[in-house]
Amino acid sequence: MNPLTRRKLGLFFSLGLIFALILLFPRALVWLELAARELRYMWWLIAILAVGVWMIIYFRKKHD
Repeated sequence: MNPLTRRKLGLFFSLGLIFALILLFPRALVWLELAARELRYMWWLIAILAVGVWMIIYFRKKHD
């Protein structure tokens, strides 16, 4: 299997999994819509998450 086929298969599998989860848990979709609408009030939460991800990546690197 070449890398392009593997990438496409992974993308389709991910989209199918997201669609199945939305069908199984419709309340999560409602929460996601609410979060998307209220993004202007939740920008600080996104900033904290971004800094956390950056810190995890930064401190996992080996420093000389």
